[in-house]
Amino acid sequence: MEITLQEVVFGIIALMMAVCSVLAVTSGKILRAATALLFVLFGTSVLYFMLGYTYLGAVQLSVYAGGIVVLYVFSILLTRSDKNMNERIPRGRWFAAAVTVLVGFVLTLFLLFTNGFALNSIPALQELDPETVGKALIGMGKYQFVLPFEVVSVLLLACMIGAIMIARKR
Repeated sequence: MEITLQEVVFGIIALMMAVCSVLAVTSGKILRAATALLFVLFGTSVLYFMLGYTYLGAVQLSVYAGGIVVLYVFSILLTRSDKNMNERIPRGRWFAAAVTVLVGFVLTLFLLFTNGFALNSIPALQELDPETVGKALIGMGKYQFVLPFEVVSVLLLACMIGAIMIARKR
């Protein structure tokens, strides 16, 4: 069995994303956690590009890796919350977290092996014309994205206003 360059790149990106995911959750400093999250989002966009989904990769880079991480960093810096977040976690919570992860892993494996949907549901790669993509983005029907986009933009605006109000009280 011969290993291709694409499989090597996938392995490196997957390992980087796994390490940065753990760092984003376990880091004691908020800015380090946001930086690790940025690398996870970059890795996700690389996976989209590897799959041939160039539009999703570009959206991942511009919206998530660009906009949301900048929003996080500005919110962190605006509230001057650069304190260390290392707290003792009780042993019971560690046990509950481990059981939850184990149950989730077993459930995922059970669904993958019993249903087999991952093996035969991958559609053939085809490039969509820009008119179809544009209608899907600005439409309000089923499988169209203007309403979720507006909901997320209102949520981000509320987060920014909340961060500014918290910063102004001090």
